[in-house]
This record gives sequence, C-alpha cells and structure tokens, in this order.
Amino acid sequence: MYTASSDTEAMAKETANGELHAVTRPPPTPSPLRFSKFFQANLRILVTGGAGFIGSHLVDKLMENEKNEVIVVDNYFTGSKDNLRKWIGHPRFELIRHDVTEPLLVEVDQIYHLACPASPIFYKYNPVKTIKTNVIGTLNMLGLAKRVGARILLTSTSEVYGDPLQHPQTEEYWGNVNPIGVRSCYDEGKRVAETLMFDYHRQHGLEIRIARIFNTYGPRMNIDDGRVVSNFIAQAIRGEPLTVQTPGTQTRSFCYVSDMVDGLIRLMESEHTGPINIGNPGEFTMIELAETVKELINPDIPVKMVENTPDDPRQRKPDIAKAKELLGWEPKVILRDGLPLMEEDFRERLAVPKKQIK
Repeated sequence: MYTASSDTEAMAKETANGELHAVTRPPPTPSPLRFSKFFQANLRILVTGGAGFIGSHLVDKLMENEKNEVIVVDNYFTGSKDNLRKWIGHPRFELIRHDVTEPLLVEVDQIYHLACPASPIFYKYNPVKTIKTNVIGTLNMLGLAKRVGARILLTSTSEVYGDPLQHPQTEEYWGNVNPIGVRSCYDEGKRVAETLMFDYHRQHGLEIRIARIFNTYGPRMNIDDGRVVSNFIAQAIRGEPLTVQTPGTQTRSFCYVSDMVDGLIRLMESEHTGPINIGNPGEFTMIELAETVKELINPDIPVKMVENTPDDPRQRKPDIAKAKELLGWEPKVILRDGLPLMEEDFRERLAVPKKQIK
C-alpha cells in the first residue's frame, strides 16, 4: 500500500546518527525503439535557444555528425532564423518556434539548454521574463529530460560569481552576487537554474552537465547587444568613438565561439556533471581591448570614457584547470585572430566594406 512517506523512504536513508542522506535514483530508460535491431543509432538532440549566437554555432557542429538529428526551439527574442538558414529543410533538422517557459513534449536523447537572453540590454529590458526563462524554462527542460531519460546540459554563466573576491575564479567559489540589483534576474536566475539541475540529479537520478561559460565572441553576435566586443567592433566599423566604461581597468576574458562549442560538446560527452568553467583565461582590461580593436579595424577613431553600469564586475578570469584535466579542453583561438573573423561578419551585415589599402 502506498503511504505518504514511501517516496521519502525511497529517496533517503537514515544514518546511525539520525541524519538523512539523499539516494540518487538511476535515470529512466530511453524508448524501447532505441534497442531495436532495425533502428539506426541516431542521437536526437534538442538545442533550446538554438537560433541564438552560441546556439546556432553549436547546431552547425552537431549537424556535421551524420548520426545526429537536431531539434531547435527558440522564441526569437534575441535569436534569428537567419542564423540557421543553411539547415532549414534538411532531413535531420527541425526548427520549432517555442518559448521554454511553456511545456514541451518531444522525444530526445540529449538536451543542450541555452535558452536565455545573455546581454544586459536584453535581460534588463524584461527582467521578469529573464528570470522566468531561467527558472521555469529550466524546470520545463528538466521535466522533459526526466520523462524521456535524456542527458541535459545547462549553459550557466560566469555571472554566478558576481563581482568576485577570488581571482581567477574556480568552480568551488560561491560568488559575490547582489540579489536585488538590476542584473540579478540573470545572475541569480542562473544560480537557481544550477540548483534545480543538481536537485533533479540527486532526487531523480537525472544525467546532468553544467558549463559555466565566460565571455564569448564571434560571428552572429547581435550587433547592438551592448556587450563590449560587439560594441567596439560595430563602433569601429561605423567610425564612431569606442565607448569604454569607467574606469577602463576592469578586466574580461574572451573565448572565441568555436572553442566554446568544442568545450560544450566535450562536457556533454564526458562523464562529469560539472560545474566546469569554459572560457579563455587570457585577461584584458577594457582599455587594452579598445586599443586592440582600434589597431586591427580603424586606427583613426578615438576612445571615449563613459559612465559605468551598476553591479559591473571589476574582474573576470576563468580557472580552467578542471576543463583541461577532465575534458582535455583548452581554447585555441587568440583574441587577435578571432576579432578579424568577427569584423568580417559585422561588415557584411552592416554593408560597410573594408577600405582597400593602396
């Protein structure tokens, strides 16, 4: 006979001193069709936010493997169908207009959960929607993973470290985050998403992976998304002053998008839950970045200091020792090689050709 306590008994064992320890359930088995001898062993992979900047590059890489079927869901708040135009109509690709804050019923083997606005301009525009995407969206994807027995990877963020008191940031650092600031919808939303991931892992035996991704740049970034690399490149191409937020000594680390995608796939295919930092440990001040962009794109433009935004972290640099050791991953593309590739993409979209040097 079922009793109210039977679930609790199944999930916890009492130790000698009376403490309760969680017991992880084994994950549910996938569809019986997976074991059919007539079934081709394709992986069906769901990418939420797959029409976005990083998501679309991830889709490109996943589609290179002919054994993968890829389903993308996106509500196009910050993403664009244009980023996926090469795959539309492909027999192994499916695109669904869907908001992850609503339930989704699909049969998949893996879930890359990227859906969430990641630029301050977008998440401050609708902070309530941002935190709903992080919390309710993650709950919906975890519910889906639980139903179908899928492995799920969450792209968390270096913003979970807040304005860090530890430098560089290791995965063991708990962070220094303002819970009521203008960036909290994103920072705290991702922290709650990580909590949900581990609670589903412990309570339901879900296979989870958490990547804490640091600043990423490359082609297909939104041109006016307010992030520093896209801002500087767009300004340099338009011949506008490079706007550096005061004091200009704050640091960031920039990872090229192909390196980021490689890290995410390696984490998904590994046996490690994470969280694992994925980012480039090369650290640059905002002044250094502005001078590099100026040198590479338009030496004639000035650098202009502007007021800083609230809760802007003073420094950011990943400790990637875990990624190196557990995933065999480290970034390959240096900033001076990645910026020209992004410039080429921005020039094409802005219709501003590069001047020929005589």
